[in-house]
Amino acid sequence: MSFEIVMVLAVVLLTVSIIYGVPIPFAFAAPVVLLVLTLDINPQMLLVTTYSKVNSVVLLAIPFFIMAGNVMEKGKIGGLLIDWIDNFTGRIKGGLVVVTAVASAMFGSICGSGTATIACIGSILAPRMKERNYTPGVYAAIICCAGPLGLLIPPSAIQILYAWSTDQSVLACFLSTAVPGVILTTLLSIVSWVLIRKAPNIPDVVIMPMKERGKKLLHTSKESFPALLMPIIVLGGIYGGIMTPTEAAAVAVIYAIPLAMFYYKAMTFSELKAVITEAGITTGVMFMLLTFVSILSRLFIQEGLPDIILNLLTAISEEKWAVLIMINICLIILGMITDDICGTLIAAPILVPVCMAIGVSPIHMAAILGVNLGMGNITPPCAPFIFLTTRVTGVPAAQIMKYSFILIMFCYIPVLILTTYIPDLALWLPRAVLGDKLVI
Repeated sequence: MSFEIVMVLAVVLLTVSIIYGVPIPFAFAAPVVLLVLTLDINPQMLLVTTYSKVNSVVLLAIPFFIMAGNVMEKGKIGGLLIDWIDNFTGRIKGGLVVVTAVASAMFGSICGSGTATIACIGSILAPRMKERNYTPGVYAAIICCAGPLGLLIPPSAIQILYAWSTDQSVLACFLSTAVPGVILTTLLSIVSWVLIRKAPNIPDVVIMPMKERGKKLLHTSKESFPALLMPIIVLGGIYGGIMTPTEAAAVAVIYAIPLAMFYYKAMTFSELKAVITEAGITTGVMFMLLTFVSILSRLFIQEGLPDIILNLLTAISEEKWAVLIMINICLIILGMITDDICGTLIAAPILVPVCMAIGVSPIHMAAILGVNLGMGNITPPCAPFIFLTTRVTGVPAAQIMKYSFILIMFCYIPVLILTTYIPDLALWLPRAVLGDKLVI
C-alpha cells in the first residue's frame, strides 16, 4: 500500500470515527494503530517521545481553569458579575443582550471555557430575559454565540493546547485572541441589541433617579467586589509576570472555593466534591486524548503531511490571500464536525508549518484558529454550543439556529476576515507585552 493512500486512510478513519461518535481518545488511537501497522515505525520510540511531550506542567492549567469555572458556576460569582454589568446597560431597552455578551467575555476571562460560560451565564440570564418578553430565539442565540468568547478572551484552554502542540509561548497565544475577542464582543452586543429591539412586547426601561442609581451601583459594587477582583488577580498575575498560566489557574481555584463556600455561602461541601471529581475525570480523559494526539501529530509531521497539504493548496493558487481562504475553509469545516479541543489538536501541528511556509506567524495563526473553532461550535451540523444552549434555556434548536446564522454573518465572519488579513490585530498586543523578539 502506497504512503499517500495510507495517509488518506488515516485522515478518513479519524474523521469518520469522530462523526460516528467514537469516544474521542479512541478516535485518535485508531489512525495511530493503522499508521504503525502499515508503515515502518518503531512504537517504542514513539512512546518515549510522547511521554516527554505530554509530561508538561503547562497542561495542568486546563483542569484548574475548568475547576475554577465550575466553582464560579455553582457559586454566586457569575450572577454578581451580571448584576454589576447591568448597572451600565440598565437604561437601555433590550440591554440584557448586551449584558449577556459582556458578562460572557468577563466570565470567559476567568475560566477559559465556552461550555462553562454558556452554562453559567445562560442559566442566570435566560429566565430574566424570558420574564421581560425577549424573543426566545434571539436571547438564546446571543447566549449561544457569546459562549465562544470564553475561547477568545484570555486565558483560553484551546490556546494552552495550541501553544503546547506547536511549541509557542502560552502568553503570546493568549494575547493573540484578546483584540479579536473584544471586537467580537462589541459586534455581538450591537447586532443582538438591534435584533431584540424589534420584539414588540419588551417593557420600556424604568428610569431610576440618579440617587437611586448611585445607591444600586454602590451596593452591587460592594457585593461583587471580591468576584470582580478574581479576573484582576488571574490576568494581572499572568501578564505581570508574577505567575505562570498554570500557577494562575491554581490561584483561581484557591481563590474561588472559599469565596463561593464561605463568603457568598452558595456552594456546599458535597457540590465541591462533585466539582473536584468532575475535574479529575476531565483531566484523566484529557491526558489520554493528548497522548494519542501527540503520537498522531508526530506521525503526520514525520511522514510529511504538512508538505502534502501545502503542495495541494499552492497547486490551486500560490497567492497568500487565496491560501489563507482555503485554510479558513478547512478550519470552518473542521470546527463544524469536531469540538474546539479536538479541532485545535488536529489542526495546530499540521497547519502551522503550512502557514509559516507562506509567511504567516504561528501567533497570528493562533488567533485565526481561535476565531474559526469558536464559530464552528455554533455552526451545524454538530454545533455543540447550540444543543447545550437548548438544554440550558429550553429554547428549541431550530429557533436558536435562525438567529445564530445572523450573528455568524454579521459578527463572526467580519471578525474572521479582519483577523486573517490584518495580522496586527493578533500580533500588536503580544508584541507590546513581550516584544518583537519573542513574537515571530
